[in-house]
Amino acid sequence: MNSFVLGTGSCLPKRVLANAELESMVDTSDEWISSRTGIKTRRIAGPGEETSKLAAGAARQALSMAGLTPADIDIILLGTITSDMSMPSCACLVQKELGAVNAFAYDLNAACSGFLYALDMADAYLTRDPSLKIMVIGAETLSTRVNWQDRNTCVLFGDGAGACLVTGGSPGGVLASKMFSDGRLYDLLSMDSAKGMNPDLGNFHNQESFITMTGRDVFRYAVRAMAGAVDHVLTMAGLTADDITLIIPHQANIRIVNSLIERLGVAPEKIYVNIDKYGNTSAASIPIALDEANREGRFGQGDLLLFCAFGGGFTWGASIIRW
Repeated sequence: MNSFVLGTGSCLPKRVLANAELESMVDTSDEWISSRTGIKTRRIAGPGEETSKLAAGAARQALSMAGLTPADIDIILLGTITSDMSMPSCACLVQKELGAVNAFAYDLNAACSGFLYALDMADAYLTRDPSLKIMVIGAETLSTRVNWQDRNTCVLFGDGAGACLVTGGSPGGVLASKMFSDGRLYDLLSMDSAKGMNPDLGNFHNQESFITMTGRDVFRYAVRAMAGAVDHVLTMAGLTADDITLIIPHQANIRIVNSLIERLGVAPEKIYVNIDKYGNTSAASIPIALDEANREGRFGQGDLLLFCAFGGGFTWGASIIRW
């Protein structure tokens, strides 16, 4: 018996930052950003929209869909690289926000792969005790970690959170899952632990605290790694790409998504894409997309979903679930 999803949720900041607005901040244009990334807008967190608050908002939606209360949660697993503070964990702050008094909580730092790592960990817990109810969250406020004078990175990232509540005892659920890491290439995509302050989108300090990326190298590695992870889990599950109802990749860059489509040989409509609205939300991108696709009715009971992600570390992985 496997884990299965009881409910999904997402929470996004109110502020929408369009490409046109970025033109007044850095040397860029809507055409330049759109053609290279596929991004049109992204959400930017403001006061009261810290990572923990967004994560709690997404969790509440998942609980509502499941018809359960915070007291029903046994574990909170939060994938994030933008915790409100170094200690305590952001997951503990989410526990406080929700009033999930019966849960234990901790963070996982796997960058853009964080949600998949957390989902994989949840499945391991449920193998031991299928009765557990585990809140799996991906949440980020990357706008606090980008250099708003660097057009190569500031145009890419957005803020948000997504969540799913999982439990065990299902013949469906996670059919195959495989995570990978390669720390030898850490410096191609990294961020210091110190927090960059930019409340006015331009007032920043401490260059080392911002996201730095060697974009071309990351692109090449990401496509190869995600395609390899997808092939791996398809083989594990005894499936082919044609068997999958919907593929939800990490929303990093439309060129990466299109290259993945080409590598896998699948129809574009089989890939869920919302990067145009939210940009790269790191660990939050897959659960936000999952919640949107779920509420849009893009899949139903018994359908097969495939998730794949790649992030700093390097970290990457893929999972197949039966809904």
